[in-house]
Amino acid sequence: MRQTLTAILPCNDLDKSQAFYARLGFTVDEGGDHGDYRILSDGRGGALHLNRAVEGWLIPGSNPFGLYLYVEGVDALADAFGPGLIHQPEDKPWGMYEFAVSDPDETLVRVGWPTRLRTA
Repeated sequence: MRQTLTAILPCNDLDKSQAFYARLGFTVDEGGDHGDYRILSDGRGGALHLNRAVEGWLIPGSNPFGLYLYVEGVDALADAFGPGLIHQPEDKPWGMYEFAVSDPDETLVRVGWPTRLRTA
């Protein structure tokens, strides 16, 4: 097994969060539904654990969490969110082609791929 790091993300509504991350290609692993804790993966190396937040802990407009998903198909994933994007896919000064969206708890989720690796 290789070393990995996985985010454990607090969520107010696990079903809504699970549905949101499904749009990014994540599904619950076999045996990964533990009620208030769910283990998701995308089959390409991405993993995310969803944990029910303590009531009142995630305050709308004040969520400090953020995630970055590195994936080649940026435009296809952006299309899955339609007008719900914070910003459309674009090349950024830091060398990434990316877009941003908020999950149901207003966690900032950036999805991108290095500009230099994009195919024309």
